[in-house]
Amino acid sequence: MLNDSSEIVIPEAQLPLMPKSKILTVPWNPWIAVFFIGFIYYFSQFFGGALVNIYPWLMGWSSTHTNNWLNNSILAQFIYVLLAETFMLAAIYVFLKLFKTNFRLIGLVRPKLKDVGLGLLAVPLYYGAFVIAVYIISHFVHSLNINQVQNVGFTNVVTNAQMILTFVSLVILPPLVEEIMVRGFLYSSLKKAMPKVASVVITSLIFASAHLPEGGASGPLYIAALDTFILSLVLIYLRERTGSLWASITLHGVKNGIAFVALFLLNFR
Repeated sequence: MLNDSSEIVIPEAQLPLMPKSKILTVPWNPWIAVFFIGFIYYFSQFFGGALVNIYPWLMGWSSTHTNNWLNNSILAQFIYVLLAETFMLAAIYVFLKLFKTNFRLIGLVRPKLKDVGLGLLAVPLYYGAFVIAVYIISHFVHSLNINQVQNVGFTNVVTNAQMILTFVSLVILPPLVEEIMVRGFLYSSLKKAMPKVASVVITSLIFASAHLPEGGASGPLYIAALDTFILSLVLIYLRERTGSLWASITLHGVKNGIAFVALFLLNFR
């Protein structure tokens, strides 16, 4: 119909709808989410470690036997990772329920084949961006150690059963949980509080800083932080492009899978 100024008015119901993942914002305070993520990340490690220690305690093992089992047993490492990742997922689930929403709000929707395909197509994009970044930064920062070894927590992986447990611990669980936690929950929260570019950078910096301690006794693992920062930029691009987390989960899983093959099957260390 026409209004007084002879402009055509289209009923709101007939307007094209944007995908829900593109238009919905989180109902909680974004800064509470940042604190919450930091808390559950560190508490989950304490939670996993405490529960894993129950078994040696029940068995009456000595401290030496216990430390040896915790540090060298593939099963112990797997249980620790499984408990920590499960705790993080459960904590986010409870948080979402408190606000009467669910994982769909932060991008965990029904997977689509095209999202998986886009995640696979992004693999060379990520590796190309990482190689270029390392080349440029190492040209100016000569102290950057690109050969520093990452402590992934699994050693002496020999049997097929150990390989399977290690694969699940490094290739399946982290991509799924970290994408829900970081590109899903954290990024969706920060995007409400600041411009998109700033939320992308801060999310990626937080994700990268979590990988600095993986250098172990050798000190901060800056090459891993750079790697995960570049990875996060591509993962967020996929999150924005598709409106879901499955393309990001796919790329993250392929990246970890390639590292698994290099470290445990080809022994490139």
